[in-house]
Formats: sequence, structure tokens, C-alpha cells
Amino acid sequence: VGSSTEGSSRPSSSQPVGIDRNKSDQSWTRKILDEKIPLKKKIKWLKRFATLQHDGTVKFEIPSDIKFQGLSLNGRLVEGNGDQSKETIGAESSHLLPPLQIVILIVGTRGDVQPFVAIGRRLQADGHRVRLATHANFKEFVLSAGLEFFPLGGDPKVLAAYMVKNKGFLPSGPSEIHIQRHQIKDIIFSLLPACRDSDPDTNIPFSVDAIIANPPAYGHTHVAEALKVPLHIIFTMPWTPTSEFPHPLSRVRQQVGYRLSYQIVDSMIWLGMRDMINEFRKKKLGLRPVTYLSGSYTSPNIPYAYIWSPHLVPKPKDWGPNVDVVGFCFLDLASTYVPPTELVEWLEAGKPPVYIGFGSLPVEEPEKMTRIIVKALEITESRGIINKGWGGLG
Repeated sequence: VGSSTEGSSRPSSSQPVGIDRNKSDQSWTRKILDEKIPLKKKIKWLKRFATLQHDGTVKFEIPSDIKFQGLSLNGRLVEGNGDQSKETIGAESSHLLPPLQIVILIVGTRGDVQPFVAIGRRLQADGHRVRLATHANFKEFVLSAGLEFFPLGGDPKVLAAYMVKNKGFLPSGPSEIHIQRHQIKDIIFSLLPACRDSDPDTNIPFSVDAIIANPPAYGHTHVAEALKVPLHIIFTMPWTPTSEFPHPLSRVRQQVGYRLSYQIVDSMIWLGMRDMINEFRKKKLGLRPVTYLSGSYTSPNIPYAYIWSPHLVPKPKDWGPNVDVVGFCFLDLASTYVPPTELVEWLEAGKPPVYIGFGSLPVEEPEKMTRIIVKALEITESRGIINKGWGGLG
């Protein structure tokens, strides 16, 4: 995310966007790794030496003579492999909780929301009151699952189109900055009402006891701080620093830079939203402004859960006991589905078809993509079912 006040130069079509880089000077990485230097100064170096690509990823290089395993969660240098896999959570941490009022703050598309509907239903089955706060587009989906709903700002179709074009949260060019900042501000300023306002339909009061959120909610850590309630972050892709693989929005070839990539991406996201966060903290939360991101997204005190199978990507050895890989969260949506007669007859009339769909993700050229799909089916002599989705295929 780029701030509208950051810089005034316009990139050429052949150069990476927004950040100049002197390739002969690689001393910046040593400065980034120096724990004695404030993060504010590190951010200045990031703007100068990191490279924001046209696809929204961040590229940087680590000098070959740097000998370290990476950064710890609070920015300190880590010696050795930082193996914390043998640490366990004490039995006192797993005692049964009394019924809580829990809000789940989720930003994203249907694929982001659906796992949290499953989580919400499980929490509800355990006796908790669950409010799922997300975009208005998903209201009926959430309510039909038996959960309470509260609307968050932002349009998931706009967010999805942005992320498809940029492959992440970082803008690929100046024209994208205003759109993304407007979406983020709407999201951030809707978080506090989601935690404490009455139900907009029933007017039933709500007072949050605990927050669950995914990282794109952005302001969740600040709301939890203001309301003095616990926060648990759950996400579908890795957001906790590790030396085993790089941040999904980064491009770094050397393994030695994998852990550092998380701080660099977080810092660049922070550059584009710090004014909105501090406005939110001051005007809505009554909190003092913060000058850097450190401790917000990667605090070792905030528990993280990642919802993919550990058989697919095992938990890294340098993730401590507050971070875990818990497996996928599914809804059994097909249990009561009755397919149309025409579809059943078509399925039974030939060999099994190939399903093609992109779910909630938009397609920039849907007609062209449809022709490509049909051609592929013809070449392979396959039958196919095309899901129109948000991409407008067909």
C-alpha cells in the first residue's frame, strides 16, 4: 500500500514502481539487521533500497557475506535455528472457558470468509455467542449458517480485483494507491462498531469479550488494545516470520533473507497506512499514535493459527508455541444440495467432467478466458462445467 503523500516521481513503463535502488550499495541490509537502529530509520532505507515490482511483490537481495538465521518476532537477531518446536502450552492455558461474546473480523472474498463460518459454528456449538463481521455481500451466507452478522466496510469485489492485478496487498502503480487506501480506511473505521454496537437488525446489544481476525482487517490489533480484550489471528497464508520460507508477497532468492522478508513487507504496508491507523487510534480509539509497526502484526504475545494442513506445509521449527498450523476448516455445504435434473442427466450421460472456476476472483478478460477454457476442453476431448463466479465466465 502506498501513501498518497509518499514521493512524487512517476515510474516509467520499464522500471519497477516507486522505489529507487542503488545496486552497488548493499550495506542497507546490515542496517536493517542492526537491532540498535530504530525502525523509523529502517523504513527510510526500505524506501530507498527495496524494489516494489509491477505485480505488487517486494524484491530485495541479501549480501552473501551475511551470516545469520534471520530476525526474531521482535526484530532482534536470531543465532542458530531458533528451534522452539519443543515448547508446549501449559495445561492451565487449555481450561474450559465460560461463554464469551466473540467477534470474528474478516476481510476478503468468499474463500476468506467461509472457513471462519465453520470456526464460528464450532465456537457457537461450544456455548459462545459469535458475531461474524465481514462485507455486506456475505450477510445472507453468514446468517444462513446461524451466526450473527455485522457489516464491515470495503467492497470485496474491488478488493479481489485489486489483489488479482497486484498479486497481494501492495499497489503496482500510483493509480492503484487511492483505490486501496479508500478501501482500507472504510474497513479500519468499521472495526470498532463491529465489536461493540448493537445488532443493526435486531438491536440486541453486543459487548465483545474476545476478537478473532485475519491480517487484512489491519486495525484489529489496535481495537483489541483499546478494548482490552484478547486477540487471536487466524489466516490462510503465512504471516509470521520464519527462516524456512519467505513472505508470500516477497521475492528473495537467498534463504538467509527469508525471515527478513516478513519485516520488510510489513514495513512497506505500514508506510502506506500509518496515517490512517494513527487517525483511527486518536479519533476513534482514544489511543496515542504509534510511530512504527513493530509489535502489531508480529508480536510474540498474539497467538496465530494457520488454517492449512500440516501435511501440506508443516509448522516451521522457528515458530513458537503461540503459533500453530491447525488444518483446514470446512463447511459441509453439499449435505442438503439437490442438483437440477438436467445436470444429473448430463453428468450420467458421459465421462466425468472437468470443473473450471475461479470462485470470487475476478477475471480481467472473461470472454477471452472462456474461449481458452473451451479450446482446452476441445483439445483434450474433455467435458467441462464452467462456474461463472465473480469472473463472469461463460
